[in-house]
Amino acid sequence: MCGLIGFTYQSGGSTQDAPAIANAMTRAITHRGPDSEGIWWEQKEPLVLGHRRLSILDLSPAGNQPMQSICGRYVIAFNGEIYNHLKLRSQLEEDHRNLSWRGHSDTETLLACFVAWGVERTLQDTVGMFAIALWDKQEQVLTLARDRVGEKPLYWGWCDDVLLFGSELKALKAHPSFNAEIDRNALTLLLRHCYIPAPYSIYQGIQKLMPGCFVQVPIQGNLARSKDAQPQAYWQLNHAVEQGLANPFTSSPEAAVDLVESRLSDSIGEQMLSDVPLGAFLSGGVDSSTIVALMQAQSERPVRSFTIGFDQGGYNEATHAKAVAEHLGTHHTELYVRSEDAQAVIPELPGIYCEPFSDSSQIPTFLVSQMAKQHVTVALSGDGGDELFGGYNRYMAARKVWGPVQRLPLFARHATAALLRSMSPATWDKLFEWARPVLPKRMQLSIPGEKARKLADVLALSDGHAFYRQLTSHWTDPARVVIGAMEPQSLLTTPSAWPETDCLEHAMMAMDAKTYMADDILTKVDRAAMASSLETRVPMLDHRVVELAWRIPLDLKIRDGQSKWLLRQVLYKHVPREMIERPKMGFGIPLDSWLRGPLREWAEALLDERRLRSEGFFHPEPIRAMWAEHLSGKQNWQYHLWSVLMFQAWLEVN
Repeated sequence: MCGLIGFTYQSGGSTQDAPAIANAMTRAITHRGPDSEGIWWEQKEPLVLGHRRLSILDLSPAGNQPMQSICGRYVIAFNGEIYNHLKLRSQLEEDHRNLSWRGHSDTETLLACFVAWGVERTLQDTVGMFAIALWDKQEQVLTLARDRVGEKPLYWGWCDDVLLFGSELKALKAHPSFNAEIDRNALTLLLRHCYIPAPYSIYQGIQKLMPGCFVQVPIQGNLARSKDAQPQAYWQLNHAVEQGLANPFTSSPEAAVDLVESRLSDSIGEQMLSDVPLGAFLSGGVDSSTIVALMQAQSERPVRSFTIGFDQGGYNEATHAKAVAEHLGTHHTELYVRSEDAQAVIPELPGIYCEPFSDSSQIPTFLVSQMAKQHVTVALSGDGGDELFGGYNRYMAARKVWGPVQRLPLFARHATAALLRSMSPATWDKLFEWARPVLPKRMQLSIPGEKARKLADVLALSDGHAFYRQLTSHWTDPARVVIGAMEPQSLLTTPSAWPETDCLEHAMMAMDAKTYMADDILTKVDRAAMASSLETRVPMLDHRVVELAWRIPLDLKIRDGQSKWLLRQVLYKHVPREMIERPKMGFGIPLDSWLRGPLREWAEALLDERRLRSEGFFHPEPIRAMWAEHLSGKQNWQYHLWSVLMFQAWLEVN
């Protein structure tokens, strides 16, 4: 795992200050690559590349970047891992038997593929996670590319006549030409989703390259033509979804279980390739337990596994993780953290996340990454299982809630909504906790009060797409809160962005993968891990696993009221069922009570009415009213308030 940067010069402009500028940009992302730094700069070239390296494969200088092709035509700066690079080398050697290798890094393999096959075929033939900047000296064309599902970040955009690009916004900001202003419209998306979805960023004119896309920018010649360059897709999730549903797996459930296990095992085997110590995150849930079980099944030594526990009941899965680890025989490390330890991370968040980001599970994710880095340099995670195999409660809601809701008369919907709102979320939580011993498992919900509030909000919606958007929204009218803003179109509000599916559940899973997974989950993990110089890998997001998952019928994903049925069957070959069967807990913190208690003074300072008016981004009235309701315990507005607080904290240091 590494970090890359780059920028252009105007034709005829001086390049004497290029090394100093590039050094400043790479220093801003030292955490992404503490092992070495490299800059490529030639006097006659209009482009500069920089790189920070976290050495994983080929620890020798032969793997350093930016790397120039043997023929001298191409220069590459690359962040990520190409898991099938040894197979690609074999293919290259079959086609070009006179190849000579300087080392055994996947960067050198990737560069040789670009030389031999060109950009699009190389991207389609790779299996991996990556952000790539490739400079073609002959054609004077820069290619920027991002992996299929968005594991690795890549920002790019023009500031006046200078093209800036890099792994994080803090690198772009280190360039003297950076002059982008905060995008108020993008800020509305943060309030709605707790993240800013691609292609938007917090800055006007700076965008995230979409997953599965590349853009080719001609640098010399007509500047307007350069600025008109648009990304194009080399892989599309919608196509994988539609092709999978059109060619469903039709054999027995047992055969489906075996096939998924085989495909996942292959992915994990490739992703265990490393020249440095490697381990895995283990929460004790279905996804991470499956990854660790399949790792241990093909490892001669105990796999290193890591989990953190909390001193507060209801947020601690460490005991479950330990039981799974003991059963599998892993070398397990756990760390119990106090609330004070977790709260101490909060001042670091604006630096870790280079734009405002408000998924509060960012805190435990950083803590477990920090702990793992003390023992390993690479960690595998179980992310992706929910989106591919039907794990989120909202998929159940699509069937159990939306189906009956849309058949109810409007007056009945309104009456039910009024009933749900008649008690505060905190009261609903207490009621469910009191009744938990007598409730069937399917009714033992996590955060029932929050779910009751969301259900009340969706009762009057018109269709399934609106139902899904409501479920995934926090502020439902964020333009009312952000001064001078209009909420822009996103994938969720663009009908053509939705794939053709056989049911609402599958449509929701696909859109979760395109939005929530890419822009929240993967962003959270990348920034939290890289802040500790830890590489994370996600075996379930191998595109071959993704494509197989979309061939699996829904009734093998959600079966007899149980989520992730098929993935559970894979896991139960390795771990006893009783170790896993429990309500989904998630990876959270007691943010609601922290805001009323130890974080109250910090939050009050950021939400001060005079401060909000002075800064001029938010209308204070709705925020102050929500803050008062939260403090009184009448409502739990933790997610709404956290988005505002994370922007305010980010603004304070940017």
